[in-house]
Amino acid sequence: MPRYVVHRTFPDGLHIPADPEGAKTFLKVVGKNTPLGVTWLHSYVSHDKNVSFCVYDGPSPEAIRQAAERNGLPVDAVTEVRVLDPYFYH
Repeated sequence: MPRYVVHRTFPDGLHIPADPEGAKTFLKVVGKNTPLGVTWLHSYVSHDKNVSFCVYDGPSPEAIRQAAERNGLPVDAVTEVRVLDPYFYH
């Protein structure tokens, strides 16, 4: 399955509380992704919460964009990526 990084900008910041309501929000996202074959792995969020980089597995960039649209999430760019780490050459 291809892996993608999705760059998103939130002009007003990304505000999801770290409580049961926030957990419900994330479960809804996962539920809307599943029919498209899209799996959200994790995200990195800037300190000011205006930018995120989200890592997904999915069948295509189009599926990633459709999942974002279903969830009302912005998409600045979708980039297919491969893992490269310091242990790659060992």
